[in-house]
Amino acid sequence: MSIRETFRYQGLDAVRVGRFNTGVNTTFVVYRLNGTVIDTGPSNQWRYVKPFIQSVPLNQLLLTHHHEDHSGNAGAIQKLTGVQALAPELTIGILKKGFRIPPIQKLFWGTAGKAEVAPLPEELSIDGEKVVPLFSPGHAKDMTCYLLPERGWLFSADLYIANYLKLLRIDEDVPTLLNSIKGVLYHSFDVILCPHRGVVEKGWQQLNTKYEFLLNLSGEAQELQKSGLSLNEITLQLLGEEGLISKLTGYNLCKRNLIASSLKVDLSQMPSL
Repeated sequence: MSIRETFRYQGLDAVRVGRFNTGVNTTFVVYRLNGTVIDTGPSNQWRYVKPFIQSVPLNQLLLTHHHEDHSGNAGAIQKLTGVQALAPELTIGILKKGFRIPPIQKLFWGTAGKAEVAPLPEELSIDGEKVVPLFSPGHAKDMTCYLLPERGWLFSADLYIANYLKLLRIDEDVPTLLNSIKGVLYHSFDVILCPHRGVVEKGWQQLNTKYEFLLNLSGEAQELQKSGLSLNEITLQLLGEEGLISKLTGYNLCKRNLIASSLKVDLSQMPSL
């Protein structure tokens, strides 16, 4: 079942779109604050994103990273409005060259055409309000969150999504992700604006819960490895058997990836916060 809905939160406008509605990762929220849009939504939902973009004059478009659900409409928005997306340096190169999308992701989100995007300025703001870019790789090598310190808001890209991970993409890295979460948690914020989960209040506490979960999972996995268990045995004991999603993605997204990456975490460098 597809989903399209709009909502408001303390002056923030948003539209949720998606071809399917089978879980938090299968829909996408495009946010707009005072003429600035954060991420574009997937290309296969353009007919629903387009009227949202047209409803208010667009002043600025920010991308958090290159993934197709976040950048898929960048070119279409520029063609429609004349506004060129701003993005982290790594994102610019990826979108200029283009990138491969696994079949299951293409089913959910469509394609992501090449796009010419511009670098973030040294001083970034939304209608005069300071915005702090926070480089946060781990989920994607180019991912950046946007912190609005005056409001205590964090546009979190895919850093949060949920308190507890069950699966991991093969190109994700838990040690890097933990460092990114730790870095973001050094800042103060109350609300997470997640493009999949939506508005998450008590956001700092929720993200810290995810950090602690990954630390604990890594510790448990490493203890089981010391006892002589194999990767598959550790995965089965801690997370259970692989499900349908793992099989449909050819194990590009699976429980085993999460455990394998957790085994690489240097726990001595990851203190609780």
